[in-house]
Amino acid sequence: MISKSAKIHPLAYIEEDVVIGENVSIGPFCIVRKGANIGDGCKFTAYCEIRENVVIGKNTTMGSRCTISANAIVGENTTIKYSFVLTDTPNLKDGNIKSVKGIGSNVLIGANVTLMPGFRIGDNSIIGACSQVRSNIPSNEIWYGSPAKFFKKNGG
Repeated sequence: MISKSAKIHPLAYIEEDVVIGENVSIGPFCIVRKGANIGDGCKFTAYCEIRENVVIGKNTTMGSRCTISANAIVGENTTIKYSFVLTDTPNLKDGNIKSVKGIGSNVLIGANVTLMPGFRIGDNSIIGACSQVRSNIPSNEIWYGSPAKFFKKNGG
């Protein structure tokens, strides 16, 4: 179901069985794969890919060239800057089941960040630009670097 108030660029590609909420904006060359669920007020600029069965909370924004891997969950009110990749990879010990966690709510992710398979970014956290996240990021923390390392508590 696609809301009537959603603004989808004519060059975007939307597969079947998706839910796109009220006042969502999807820019040119974005791809929304089967089973995705995008909350109200989300905005995607250009060349974003939302893969199969991804759930994105309301009022989340993504800059251009972001990829969210299949089955991931992204919280509400999260800002993801340009060229972000939430990766997945099969766990060969578990019969190729892909390990994807997700991103909490009220998160800010800088440009050119990669979230490696199986890890999560907690609520109210900030990830600095050009970081590679290789561990779970607890809520309310600021991390940056490659690999990303703890910098300080966020707001405390």
